[in-house]
Amino acid sequence: MAATERLAAWAPTFVGVGHKVSGYYEGAMFYVYLLASKPYGTLYTGMTSDLLKRIWEHKNKAVPGFTRRYGVDQLVWFEAHETTEAALRREKQIKEWKRDWKINLIERENRRWADLSSTLSL
Repeated sequence: MAATERLAAWAPTFVGVGHKVSGYYEGAMFYVYLLASKPYGTLYTGMTSDLLKRIWEHKNKAVPGFTRRYGVDQLVWFEAHETTEAALRREKQIKEWKRDWKINLIERENRRWADLSSTLSL
C-alpha cells in the first residue's frame, strides 16, 4: 500500500491522543518516519505520536538539532504503529539499517521522493 493510501486510511487517528494503557494509547497511533533533505540526500529517522505536529516542527525548524542543521524536512516515508513499544522497536531497527536499505524502503512506496507532508493538513 502506498504511503499516500496509508495516510488516507489513518487520517482520522491524527486527532486526539487518548488514554494510555500499558504503552497503548486508546485511539492513538505512533509513527515512524523518514525525512530527506532532497532525493538521495541526507536522511533522518524519527518516531512520534503526533505526526502533523512533528513534521510542522521540522518544516519550521522549531527544534534545534540534526534536521535543522542539515535542512532535512521532507517527509518521504512513514508507517503507523498501535503502541509506543512497536514504534520504538521499528525506529531502532531502521536506524541500524544501511543507507541503501532505507532508500529501498522509501522507493518501494515513493519512487519520486515526493514530500508526503503536502498530503497532511499542516
